Amino acid sequence: MLRLFDSSLRLCVVPLSVASIWVTVTNQQDNTTYGILNYTNLSGLKYMVCVSAICAAYALIAAVSSWLKRVVSKAWIFFVSDQIVAYLMVTSIGASMEIYYLLYNGDKEVTWSETCSSYGKFCSKVKLALILHMLAFCCFLLLAVISAYRAFSIFDPPPANFKEVQEERA
Repeated sequence: MLRLFDSSLRLCVVPLSVASIWVTVTNQQDNTTYGILNYTNLSGLKYMVCVSAICAAYALIAAVSSWLKRVVSKAWIFFVSDQIVAYLMVTSIGASMEIYYLLYNGDKEVTWSETCSSYGKFCSKVKLALILHMLAFCCFLLLAVISAYRAFSIFDPPPANFKEVQEERA
């Protein structure tokens, strides 16, 4: 049952990540006053696209390999790689949230004015892409917990009287 839930979560990540990439890459808006704005102008969004692509590819490969007997026996591989992908997603969410904040509020100290009053459609699509990316992250957060459980459940828990055992050995 846990393996089915694991695979389902991994397969849910793929369309969420692909949708996040699609919304971000196709996002552009032209303004007669300020010109064209697209995702390539903002490095945080480019980073989110790269991490989403890595995430989707890894999720697909991991979903397929989770049904192979040889790979499943190596629970620590899934644990480490799930942790790495989850942390990458956290960093990309942080970078994208910073861009999103600056689009809506600007930064007057560095003369970055808010953009969403002029590029409302662009900002709405950034918000949608960020929500899709966060949903994929939620799936990976659950996957990280599941893989941690699998990796560490092979070990016995410490005895209830662990201190007494340590004192006897000393």
